[in-house]
Amino acid sequence: MTKILMIEDDAEYASLLSSYLKQYSIEVTNYEDPFLGLSAGVEKYDLLILDLTLPGMDGLEVCKEVVSKYDIPIIISSARSDLSDKVIGLQLGADDYLPKPYDPQEMYARIISLLRRYKKNHIQEEPVYRLRLDKEKETIFLDDALLDLTPAEYAVLKLLVQHRGTTVSKEQILYDSEVFQFGSDGSLAVILNRLRKKLGQDIQLKTVRGVGYRLLS
Repeated sequence: MTKILMIEDDAEYASLLSSYLKQYSIEVTNYEDPFLGLSAGVEKYDLLILDLTLPGMDGLEVCKEVVSKYDIPIIISSARSDLSDKVIGLQLGADDYLPKPYDPQEMYARIISLLRRYKKNHIQEEPVYRLRLDKEKETIFLDDALLDLTPAEYAVLKLLVQHRGTTVSKEQILYDSEVFQFGSDGSLAVILNRLRKKLGQDIQLKTVRGVGYRLLS
């Protein structure tokens, strides 16, 4: 459920909007007192609807404080018709400005549009790697193809995949992957050469001279 914080001193207005939005699984919590609203745990909400004419504290000051402390989209809703209020509000960091009186349906449309843009801008795409490790089955895939690996090759590649992007020392490979069961440091070099052939030129398995090895794909 989408949770909206509303700071609005007109309780009837807030109640009407809350009732309308409930049908869309949007829960509105309103505070008539801006100081109570600011102490209500702003970070718990998905969006703030903010009036400007409030008791004890101007809405623009509330907007300024919220923007400085929280990462939350803000819709200013006010009956004040002064253009400078709108300009200042947007300059302070508000995302939208809807003058009163407004149709709840329009507020709903603005809420959905703003949340969609906000979430899209905050999605961090997970990197897509070509090598995928399946620990349970003790297998490694290159794209969708299962790699045919010896126990030693799997042990080494598993460790490199788990530390992808960082340099792993020879000593760590020999110890953590239990490659010592298969031979000496010289055998490790042989294993890595075989892995490079099986992985192909597109998979970067680099030798960091004097340190160890780094997998970049």
